[in-house]
Amino acid sequence: MRGILTVVGKDKVGIIAGVSQELANLNLNILDVSQTIMDSYFTMMMVLSLENKTLSFEEIRQRLNTLGESLGVTIQIQNEEIFNTMHKL
Repeated sequence: MRGILTVVGKDKVGIIAGVSQELANLNLNILDVSQTIMDSYFTMMMVLSLENKTLSFEEIRQRLNTLGESLGVTIQIQNEEIFNTMHKL
């Protein structure tokens, strides 16, 4: 199973490091990543492997929400199948 992670917020030092470290702590592998700064706003999208996760999807979501609050950004994670279904024309 794969997941789609998005991170959005005011740019500041440590966002990528904080998110990457938490993903490593959760045993989630980053398969692909795209990030950019748009007029001082940080945006990042990642494709993650959820194959080796050690927590439930809801526990992962809660941990990432807590991390987002501490970093001052919004972090969302979705199952790739749900993400794809939501974004079909």
